[in-house]
This record gives sequence, structure tokens and C-alpha cells, in this order.
Amino acid sequence: MAAKKAEQALVDQWRDILSLHARTHCELDRALHQHGLCGSDFEVLDVLAEGSTPDGECGSYRVQEISERVHLSQSALSRLIARLEKDGLVERGMCTEDRRGVRVSLTGKGRALHGEVLPVQRAVLTRMLAGEETG
Repeated sequence: MAAKKAEQALVDQWRDILSLHARTHCELDRALHQHGLCGSDFEVLDVLAEGSTPDGECGSYRVQEISERVHLSQSALSRLIARLEKDGLVERGMCTEDRRGVRVSLTGKGRALHGEVLPVQRAVLTRMLAGEETG
């Protein structure tokens, strides 16, 4: 009986995590939509911005490195990057270490939009992860 209760508590905890993730993801999408982004778009911009140097120079990442950080399949990420590139937010270039690879970096427009939207995303995370969700 105790083992069954412990197992149910574990399942309940897992479902709570999934529920919090889903609610937070939806709230992020709602908040970012007015800026023309969804949560996944922002995550890619955020990863690229983290690779920037203090003087504002943007670092670049291989698509595979980005996919490991944003938890999207390679094909989903490629489509997302193509859309961000079409919108002028990122640019793709050849990988000098491996000519088969592609590197992605923020453009000036992407860096500016990231800076504008960063406080919005962080506020949603703060509210949702502190349990202050709006219903």
C-alpha cells in the first residue's frame, strides 16, 4: 500500500510539472504574440543573445548546438530559423570548422527585438514559476 501511494505521488508530481510547463508555455506565447514571436522563437533569440560578447558582438551557434538548448527537433528548428531569417532577426552562414554545418547569429534587428521582449519573457517566468498565475 505504501509503495502504491509513493508511486502515485511520483506520478502526481510528474503531472504537476507537465501542467506547469504547458500553462507557462501558453502564457509565454500569449505575451510574446504582440511582439510577433512565440515562445520557441524567443528561446532561439535568447540562446543566440547569450552567446554575445559584452561589446554587443553576437556569437554564432551551430544549428545542432541550438537544438540541444531549445529542445526542438532538427527539422522544427530549421523551419523556425528560416522564419526568423525571413523576418530579418537571424542570419545563417557557413560553418568554417565543418563546411557541411550552418551557423546562426542574431542580426541587429534580432538583438533589438530580443532586448525589447526580454523583460516580458522574464516577467512571465517570474509570475508563473512563483505560482502567481492568472486564471
